[in-house]
Amino acid sequence: MAGKDWSKKSEEAQRKAAEWMRGRRGPDDIVYACIYLAFIVVVINIFAHAAWLGWLALALIVYAGFRIQSKNLGARSKENAAFLKAIGPARPWLQNPKAAAAEAKQFKHVKCSHCGQKVRVPRGKGKLRVICPKCREKFEVKS
Repeated sequence: MAGKDWSKKSEEAQRKAAEWMRGRRGPDDIVYACIYLAFIVVVINIFAHAAWLGWLALALIVYAGFRIQSKNLGARSKENAAFLKAIGPARPWLQNPKAAAAEAKQFKHVKCSHCGQKVRVPRGKGKLRVICPKCREKFEVKS
């Protein structure tokens, strides 16, 4: 009988949490970056014993909490888009370094000379004639 009471309380808590999060975005890329960075700062602080590093980690976690709870979805979305644009090409290396290394070993990324579209070509194939998927311009690249 006690198990059923606990189950009902758990369901009620989940319902209340879902109701509270309604209208909020939840975690985004900036939140994850703040949490990872806070973890790294805490690990460094274990060896450095600097009080300001502890405060920095706490500030990062508080900021992440603010972003999760914010109802200003438009502003948070713009900030997240600007963050993703700023980290640009480093993003695959940060998300999955092993897969990014395998990708870099197998393929080369070149820009179309006409429109600037990035095109992926296999490495080690000599000179290749490439057709841009965006503007249909033909150009040659050395792979």
